[in-house]
Amino acid sequence: MNLSRPILKALTSLGFHTPTPIQAATIPVALLGKDIVGNAVTGSGKTAAFVIPMLERLLYREKGKKAAATRCLILVPTRELAVQCFEVGKRLSAHTDVRFALIVGGLSLKVQESTLRTRPDVVIATPGRLIDHLRNSMSFNLDALDILVLDEADRMLSDGFADELTEIVKSCPTLRQTMLFSATMTDSVDELVRMSLDKPVRLFVDPKRTTARGLVQEFVRIKAGREGYRIALLITICKRTFKERVIIFYRSKKLAHQMRVLFGLLDMRAEELHGDLTQEQRLKALQSFRDGKVDYLMATDLASRGLDIKGIETVINHDMPGQLAQYLHRVGRTARAGQCGRSVTLVGETDRRMLKTAIKHSAGEDKVRHRVVPPEAVENWAETIKDLEDEVKAVLQEEKEAKELRKAEMELSKGQNILEHEAEIFSRPARTWFQSNKAKANAAGEYLALTAYSKLTEFLETSRLQYEAGYEPQSKKAQKTTDKAKVL
Repeated sequence: MNLSRPILKALTSLGFHTPTPIQAATIPVALLGKDIVGNAVTGSGKTAAFVIPMLERLLYREKGKKAAATRCLILVPTRELAVQCFEVGKRLSAHTDVRFALIVGGLSLKVQESTLRTRPDVVIATPGRLIDHLRNSMSFNLDALDILVLDEADRMLSDGFADELTEIVKSCPTLRQTMLFSATMTDSVDELVRMSLDKPVRLFVDPKRTTARGLVQEFVRIKAGREGYRIALLITICKRTFKERVIIFYRSKKLAHQMRVLFGLLDMRAEELHGDLTQEQRLKALQSFRDGKVDYLMATDLASRGLDIKGIETVINHDMPGQLAQYLHRVGRTARAGQCGRSVTLVGETDRRMLKTAIKHSAGEDKVRHRVVPPEAVENWAETIKDLEDEVKAVLQEEKEAKELRKAEMELSKGQNILEHEAEIFSRPARTWFQSNKAKANAAGEYLALTAYSKLTEFLETSRLQYEAGYEPQSKKAQKTTDKAKVL
């Protein structure tokens, strides 16, 4: 690929010798300065695919204090993904003078402002916090930007960041290189592509959206009337078989927290990762899991995108996700970069359709298995969990009271600061906000509605064309679809 020696040295020290398919496709095109739309399976090495050509171009930038400027911006949907991208960038630039800055919510605004005043070469940010600095940090702008990267664009749009992305793109110079990466290509993503990219090269690796080749998928069936045993079934699986390096995904933050408490009472070392935690708590939980201090990480879909933690042996889904993309991202936390891994999913009666879809998108039929758990073992753990119900409630109540006390102390401290430093506080210019939380939630809902509408429109158009062409189905399932198309 004709890369410079400092970058080759960093790649060698990291043990990278052969590029992954998305890297092999992206790096040569990116080095030419062309706009790129990339699509690849999770765990395929997308971060290095855009960081390597970025560093190569930065090695030939103007140097000196007068020439210092922020030339590259990487936008990601979550803080954890931003931290991970920052670590990858630091390692790849170890033998260069390129400086990186991490700009995310939950960390000190003042520290970030002082970092931005030094004009770092690369800024890695989440959209909300970047907009905050663009509006309120007077010394920071994107006037000298050469490269813009939008990573996990579909996730940013689904999280309600559409207006922020539009504002950021407008703040960037028109003569720039833009690279957009998205796991799924929807109408909203296509609209973002048309608005922000100029004659992009489209690179699609694994467009069929299948699971990793090294992944073994196991499904545990929960029969009708046995839904109440779901938690007991999960505990049984963990106690009997999966005892370390396990991520467990839940639908809600509340359930993830309750299960962390229950695991603690059962002497199972666990941490939690979800949106109700502060940024310091999230980073601490991730680090504890990485260092092997805990065996289980209780997570919501916050951790399903992009996170790369070495040595994850097992991913357990407490419940089957509602969408295939969500499922693929969850199980993609293991069996990354050619390694082997295992996923275990608890499947209820209402999840059968999603189960068939997941099996259909597997890398191979030999990688799909049915796991049977002894009913007597599940019954025993169900009784143990029932005995611990009062203890779990007591712990949760204690935590609630402690949280309320901390909140009251914070309000008191805030009031004292206002009294003592009133003149200084009110002399500062008021911070302005781009979008309220309610407006962001409405934007996220609008995106989901548009996605659903586009899928329905596509189905109707396909059905109409088949019906007009006199399509004759070969199976009962196809016959049902044709009958449905006639009605429509």
